[in-house]
Parts: sequence; C-alpha cells; structure tokens
Amino acid sequence: MPLSLDDVQRIACLARIEITPAEAEDVRSKLDGIFELIGRMRAVDTEGVEPMSHALDAVLPVRDDRVTEINRREDYLRVAPAVEAGLYLVPKVIE
Repeated sequence: MPLSLDDVQRIACLARIEITPAEAEDVRSKLDGIFELIGRMRAVDTEGVEPMSHALDAVLPVRDDRVTEINRREDYLRVAPAVEAGLYLVPKVIE
C-alpha cells in the first residue's frame, strides 16, 4: 500500500521534522521501498524454520561462579574522608 504525500507530511509532523515537498517525495519513495521489502519478507514461507538468537551458532564460555579477589574493604574504608559504622559518609546534595 503506497503512501501519499499527505501521509509523509503527517509522519514528518509527528516526528517534528520539517521537510520540503521535494524531500517529501524522496522520503515517500524510500518508505514505499521499505514497505515493499517488508511485504516480500512476509510472503516467505517460514513454516518449520526454527527461530535463532544469532546468525552464528555461538556459545558463550561459562566460568565457575567463585570469588577470585581478596576482601579489601577495610583498606578502602581507611582512606575514605568520612566513615561511620562501616559506611561512607557523603555530603547532602538534595535539600
């Protein structure tokens, strides 16, 4: 279903884009091409085709879920400008 120039102008208005009549004609032909491609893609028989999440059969490596770093909490708290009950104190920014 081809778009009219009024349709293109309305879309441009909704998108807050100012276009000239010449630009509207160019946009209309490009949008018609996109809609034609969508129609051709919808016409393809995909019955029995399994959906895939990626074009390649890629599998992410899995690693053990374990802690690999030492706990340095006390070191970081020691150099903080202000700490209370093991928490960082920061200046109030919202009144």
